[in-house]
Amino acid sequence: MAGRRTRRTRVERFDPELSSTGGSTVREDVLAVEEPLEVRLGSSPYVVTMRTPGDDFDLVAGFLVSEGVIWSADHLAAMRYCAGTDEDGRQTFNVVEAVLAPGVALPDASMERHVYTSSSCGICGTASIEAVHKVAHAAVADDDTVFKRELVAELPDRLREHQAVFDRTGGVHAAGLFDATGELLCLREDVGRHNAVDKVVGWALRDGRVPLRGTVLQVSGRASFELAQKAHLAGIPMLSAVSAPSSLAVEHAASAGLTLVAFNRDGHFNAYGATHRIAS
Repeated sequence: MAGRRTRRTRVERFDPELSSTGGSTVREDVLAVEEPLEVRLGSSPYVVTMRTPGDDFDLVAGFLVSEGVIWSADHLAAMRYCAGTDEDGRQTFNVVEAVLAPGVALPDASMERHVYTSSSCGICGTASIEAVHKVAHAAVADDDTVFKRELVAELPDRLREHQAVFDRTGGVHAAGLFDATGELLCLREDVGRHNAVDKVVGWALRDGRVPLRGTVLQVSGRASFELAQKAHLAGIPMLSAVSAPSSLAVEHAASAGLTLVAFNRDGHFNAYGATHRIAS
């Protein structure tokens, strides 16, 4: 599966300084792979999302947490790859069936995804605006973990040090889960920033770590409402982003007791919501 995360292709590069070769050169380029993943609950189709192959079981588990379908490892009985072949009859590993444990309710029909989610939008397929506001089973407001200001400022660089697929392609987002000492617990990369977060949350769920008290989630992009909600649902008390927050992300952080850090770069950052968790 790891080999499918990148793909080599021919590229013609145009550069005005290459006048001796007609202004262009032909060489090999490395691309981040983007393929559809169909998620089934039992035998019923649930959603199709675009993602970078790899850590698919983590992605599915994290997605179900983000949808409010499950919130504990014992809610998920099994996962497996099923039907899905290419034109040559080879397994594509692009269909995953998740089996919920006995007694775990299937999602309400009003919350089902109707078409697909793209790698840039994780809530685009949600049936209604009301369905976006999921019920959180993990409170973060009472998490009294304190994070040193210097450590928070270092998180983007610590994340960047481990972005192997980005180093090769320049085309993926990353999400990294750290503890209060700065130890990296899990890092995932994907063409979709929401997928990268779901993969981290899914890893934690399958490892029995949810709710993720005492941790901080560092992401490589902006802080959207969706990412703030995903952190909240997983019990992560702090979300840090290198770019801007949205107004709804800030509102959600304030109402949930989440610490939201944005514009975290070059040693400076802004903090919103539960800022008392940041110590000088």
